[in-house]
Amino acid sequence: MSPTGKQTGKGRPTDSVETVAGPGTVTSDGPGAPESGAAKAGPQQRSVRVVLLALMIAMLLAMLDNMIVGTAMPTIVGELGGLEHLSWVVTAYTLATAASTPIWGKLGDMYGRKGVFLASIVIFLIGSVLSGMAQDMGQLIGFRAVQGLGAGGLMVGVMAIIGDLIPPRERGKYQGMMAGVMALAMIGGPLVGGTITDHLGWRWSFYINLPLGAVALVMITAVLHLPAKDRSKVKVDYLGAALLTIGITSIVLVTTWGGTEYAWGSAMIMELIAIGVVSLVGFVVVQTKAAEPIMPLHIFRSRNFTLMSVIGFLTGFVMFGAVLFLPLYQQSVQGASATNSGLLLLPMLLSMMVVSLIAGRVTTNSGKYKIFPIIGGGLMVVGLFLLAQMDTGTSRVTSGVYMAVLGAGMGFLMQITMLVAQNSVELKDMGVASSATTLFRTLGSSFGVAIMGALFTTRVQDQMASAGGSGATQQSAQLDAASLAKLPDAVREAYQVAVSSGTHAAFTLGASIAVLGFVAAFFVKEVPLRGAGPQAADEAPVLDSKVPQSA
Repeated sequence: MSPTGKQTGKGRPTDSVETVAGPGTVTSDGPGAPESGAAKAGPQQRSVRVVLLALMIAMLLAMLDNMIVGTAMPTIVGELGGLEHLSWVVTAYTLATAASTPIWGKLGDMYGRKGVFLASIVIFLIGSVLSGMAQDMGQLIGFRAVQGLGAGGLMVGVMAIIGDLIPPRERGKYQGMMAGVMALAMIGGPLVGGTITDHLGWRWSFYINLPLGAVALVMITAVLHLPAKDRSKVKVDYLGAALLTIGITSIVLVTTWGGTEYAWGSAMIMELIAIGVVSLVGFVVVQTKAAEPIMPLHIFRSRNFTLMSVIGFLTGFVMFGAVLFLPLYQQSVQGASATNSGLLLLPMLLSMMVVSLIAGRVTTNSGKYKIFPIIGGGLMVVGLFLLAQMDTGTSRVTSGVYMAVLGAGMGFLMQITMLVAQNSVELKDMGVASSATTLFRTLGSSFGVAIMGALFTTRVQDQMASAGGSGATQQSAQLDAASLAKLPDAVREAYQVAVSSGTHAAFTLGASIAVLGFVAAFFVKEVPLRGAGPQAADEAPVLDSKVPQSA
């Protein structure tokens, strides 16, 4: 039954029906549990803050890892050797994370969110310890895969648990917190990684996860209590999980290897594309017949959910492309230091955090959100178009303003996509909805980095070839500061022009892709967010409680 007492069909939400009540309808779970109400508002709020703090620590673990390890990689290679396998240290982690994300989401729906989330943290920490103990590159790659397997459940677990505890109407005011964690990871990751590597050794780039993970484990175990799931009729969709894993792995390998390890038209890339297509088609067929599908297709019947998946994919495409090329442009053309590469993104990240916080507050107070994807999509297009105009004469102040425009656009989109997606499904599908949205954003980032990267590299190499540049710059489109300083003045200037041209091409493509997200935003339907209205905005859900499922 819906909160109003009206029947909601077969228990499956549509784009025009509220299915779950807000914090005021949360019921106690078990004898002696505290009652909801104003009398308990203080303890409730404190409990929610403790849980959210633990969840943000887990989220920080997932986001910091690659940033810290990336800074330590030159030192790692210097000690372990295996330079030819360097890319696999990142690829193994990314593959395991992407492939396991939808499976973690479904396991949380089936077996209970808390236990599955704690398991993902433990696996991540085990992978971190093993990675820190690695004695050669082969071991490090394998242990990074274990770490990535756990990381796949961290972000999904955070989003799904927040979705369980806090109704969409109240969730907006926590958006700034999540955006802040993302900004902290991107800015602080390289700085922390460099400091740890220089003073403690590269192995502590992995060991640093242990105290943070231990704090998250203790806090979540002690404070978070969610209702147990009935496992008597649970049957895992192993075939669907296998097909989805093969399909995602093939896609990520195509975007990782295409144009670098193998030519785009090579037999290996074509085979991977074929395997990916066949696996995903088979996965869709299996999902229509499975008793407990890994990714139930009925969630895509919601127009809003489908649109949020598309917009999330496009946002990931644009965002991670920007994160890749902006520091490269500022280091190569504007002469910025690579050591402070995270700080170079500060205008974009601060803008994203502030705008996300404002949008969340407005959403909580008004319950309206359709305007934000439209504004966000428009600002992303404008920001990327402005970034495409940068050349060798663009000042850091000007590029910072352009980045702030792009960051504002992403701030309107990053958390709203997850908010609307979760509001479009039943509570029992919260995990798969969270994992699907996260997966589409991850795949978008893979495609963005691959396609924008290929365009950038081709443009730089062509420009250098036509300018008669040195062989080093023709073979590699990305030179570090030391290599750049060794070039003759004429070659260095030609290279800077080539990088500006490559950046122009990459961001022009990004702007074109962002137009699709801007158009898609107009088709979003303004469905009332589940939860209490403004009069209950300060209430928090009772922990140790059971949120009733829709009938």
